[in-house]
Amino acid sequence: MKSTKAGPHHSQDEELSILRSAVDNTNEAFVTIDENHEVVLFNRAAEKTFGYSREEVIGKDLSLIMTPGCSQDHRSAVQNYIRTRRPKRIGHDTELSAPKRGGGTFPANISFSVAEVGGRLYFTAIISDLTEKKILQKQVEKSERLAALGQFVAEITHEIKNPLMIIGGFANQLLRNSSDDNAASKLKVICGEVLRLERLLNDLKEFYQPVKLVLEKFEIGSFLSDIKSLVDEECRTKGINIELNIDKIPFFIEADRDKLKQVILNLLKNAIEAMQNGGKLQIHSTKDNGLIEISIADEGCGIEECDRERIFSPFFTTKKNGTGLGLSISKGIIDSHAGSAFSVTSEVGKGSIFKITMPAVKPPDEDKVKSNETD
Repeated sequence: MKSTKAGPHHSQDEELSILRSAVDNTNEAFVTIDENHEVVLFNRAAEKTFGYSREEVIGKDLSLIMTPGCSQDHRSAVQNYIRTRRPKRIGHDTELSAPKRGGGTFPANISFSVAEVGGRLYFTAIISDLTEKKILQKQVEKSERLAALGQFVAEITHEIKNPLMIIGGFANQLLRNSSDDNAASKLKVICGEVLRLERLLNDLKEFYQPVKLVLEKFEIGSFLSDIKSLVDEECRTKGINIELNIDKIPFFIEADRDKLKQVILNLLKNAIEAMQNGGKLQIHSTKDNGLIEISIADEGCGIEECDRERIFSPFFTTKKNGTGLGLSISKGIIDSHAGSAFSVTSEVGKGSIFKITMPAVKPPDEDKVKSNETD
């Protein structure tokens, strides 16, 4: 005969203790009130969600954590159920804006239930904070809109670019063969505007296309040194003293090398244009609290206070021939790297400092050694 082993038997007190522990440690906020609208259960998640301790709430009217209008409606709904036993929201999920302590609200999903114990009714709300979910939804919706707009822009730029190149080509031919100074002057304007429009089309295409990263680990010091060499000659001819200050200890980041290079070159180009009277241009990198900070500091004209909040906005520019997309594209590239940030400080007449912060990572060789040790 096969023997059967009975499972462990738990007393009612043990079951109640297990249930209390489960409710207290769940991620959802549990708030239970009695027929008098007084709170009898307020778990840890509720404390975190609403900003009140259970000692402040237990035994108090639920209106303590509700807005006056919502409290009045809720009290009427409770009394109506007690009188009629007809539920309205009980058994259903509801999305609404819930208040937090100290002001402000958060999006919440609330599920209502009712239980009768010892002849008394108890009403429970299970509340989920939807803040992160809503943020993710907005990010997805934004990505979808940008993807659709990017496709549209790509098609439009293709249609415009071809005739624009033809116009530019013919204008250059006429300019080379022109003996009329007045006509030549006008043709130069046409050629210049064609080049500006071509840059704008290229920037538009890049701005509205979703950023696709090709991540790799690389050492930041040698990376910045290579970029500096690309602008050394231009700085020399314009009387700009460019300096590179990096830590002696090699630090590594994981990023899209080409796109980060594009960002830093754009910042250096902007700095050089802002330093009409020469001066010092510094490229600096350091590590602090697990973050690599790259800064580009110039002694240029600086940025007006009213413009600092707008410089990352698309199509905003203080340059005569700028497209207003360079910094927007650069910020989009940095923001697409997890844990990274892009900021600026500036003082009119003294210059600007653009800062990029990115998480530091272990050197590639160190990862390989650890991997071999665990094999």
